[in-house]
Amino acid sequence: MSDVPALPVPRLVLWRHGRTEWNAVGRFQGQLDPPLDEVGRRQARRAAPHVAAPLPDGTIVVSSDLGRAAETAVALTDVLGVSLRLDPRLREVGMGSWEGLTREEVAERHPEQYADWLAGRPIVGRGGEEAADVPARALAALRDLPEAPAAVVVTHGGTSARVIEALLGLGPEHHRALGPLANCAWSELAEQSGRWRLLRHNTTAPELSDGPVPGPQPGAHRLDAGASPEEGAPGPPQDADAL
Repeated sequence: MSDVPALPVPRLVLWRHGRTEWNAVGRFQGQLDPPLDEVGRRQARRAAPHVAAPLPDGTIVVSSDLGRAAETAVALTDVLGVSLRLDPRLREVGMGSWEGLTREEVAERHPEQYADWLAGRPIVGRGGEEAADVPARALAALRDLPEAPAAVVVTHGGTSARVIEALLGLGPEHHRALGPLANCAWSELAEQSGRWRLLRHNTTAPELSDGPVPGPQPGAHRLDAGASPEEGAPGPPQDADAL
């Protein structure tokens, strides 16, 4: 097992961006940049106070520079009254030829790749990024943060999954050990005695009186969180980038 990553912050909250129209119809986004839809903006506004509430003074907020993540992050910086850092190294996994396609379109145009995705095998010929390159760039971004008691990292489904696995020292044999982050859900990790521990995973804000925003509560075992290009799983065609 590789060494546990050392970071200048002992506490991390990984917060996935709110919903986009592409999430809603199951279209792979990757490093393309569709904006939040109205549901996604409402998710961000609703979740931000809950993300902020337990954070210590001096918490910093850093986000992917893609618009759907940055707009989600602004909902939190407005609550905390802190500045926002943007870092392109926190972008979503580059998905090559799949970007902009729905699950159905990928299955029709690239059936062998799609079968490999569903089975959790490496995807050959898609282009984009190698899975190992994603945590390397994301952790490099986190190592460049200033010292602080905590950091909120606003990022994407695939990227957050790779970072969590790297921090916990999970090798390929434990790929998919954790379920996908829903839109605007977050996970919290803390460094304790030289190791990172996962304290909370896939936490979502309580529903508002004006009706539920799609997204599972922890332990609800719903499939509509979907699966990412790196975490293939059968299910409804929603939210193709969830993990």
